Amino acid sequence: MSGFDAAVLEKTVSELAGSAEFSGAIRVTLGGEPLFTRAFGMASRRWAVPNTPGTRFRVASVSKTFTAVAVLQLVESQRVRLDDPLVGYVREYMPQLDPRVTVRHALTMTSGIGDWFEEGSGDWEAEWTALTESHPLYLLRGNKDYVPLFAGKEAHFAPGDRHLYNGAGYILLGLLIEAVTGRSFEEVVTEEVFARAGMSGAGFPALDELGPDVAEGYLTTATGATPYRTNIYATTPGAAADGGATCTAADLTAFAHALRHGRLLDEETTRLALTPQVSEYDEKVRGYRWMYGFGLTHLLDDEEAVVRWGHTGEEDGVSARLYHYPRHDLDVALLGNVSWSAGDLGWAIHGAIVGS
Repeated sequence: MSGFDAAVLEKTVSELAGSAEFSGAIRVTLGGEPLFTRAFGMASRRWAVPNTPGTRFRVASVSKTFTAVAVLQLVESQRVRLDDPLVGYVREYMPQLDPRVTVRHALTMTSGIGDWFEEGSGDWEAEWTALTESHPLYLLRGNKDYVPLFAGKEAHFAPGDRHLYNGAGYILLGLLIEAVTGRSFEEVVTEEVFARAGMSGAGFPALDELGPDVAEGYLTTATGATPYRTNIYATTPGAAADGGATCTAADLTAFAHALRHGRLLDEETTRLALTPQVSEYDEKVRGYRWMYGFGLTHLLDDEEAVVRWGHTGEEDGVSARLYHYPRHDLDVALLGNVSWSAGDLGWAIHGAIVGS
């Protein structure tokens, strides 16, 4: 574990999270055992409730990893094949889907289909404002509700040509899960992923039906007149297959441990799940080659070894990171309930682990 010092890591977290007024929870495990867990800030500013290690947070697109595992479980049981045309499973919702688009393409974000929200195009805030003005967010409560937002869009490129971050493919994978199992997406993931991984705090509560121990999400304002406002009108109320599950930090590290130790998939499928599939970018970013797999981003060094795998999650009032470092057998869960708050802290933790 060259370059890693647990004391340096904890000091980095404490100092940076404190100085940045980070609001959320951070958990680091070594070999599946807790190394340290810290909580900062407030779960509810309205009621002066502090965040704790057991607070549950929305995790946004980190949820894509759960969807990918649920699909791979169906592949493992031979109820689905990776190279099946996706339209065969979702024809009821999107009969015009290009038959060349496969399940694999949706998992690896190489389908080329238009997205329900084009995250990589232009000004994120302006694009989101335009979407919310034309499509009331309160109507987006389940996977099928998103389909009209992308079903009529032109494709960006032919299936398999390249990678482009895409939530619509994961929405369709959620509908595939329902079509194959005859159960709701939420029920399948809860029983086949959360329960098997020991994620006792994980679930799919909507913003307007939150139970106990769930952090409210907050947006900061540019003027500073009202430093925080809740995300209740700023993001989708219900979870879907491309994001929105709610977890504790311990739930996320439990998931990472269960995934790599074969509690969710058999040995062959686990190996497949943890294998990088396609390049995310043409050039290196932060000194790494970035590759996407099945619901996971992998950072590779100059020797093509995986330094880190995991996923990020961002939406208004939510900022989440789940990372695993294979060389160190370390898991990092970083959950924030203020917009865009986890990024810098995540990279600081990364530097403390890898020594750069």
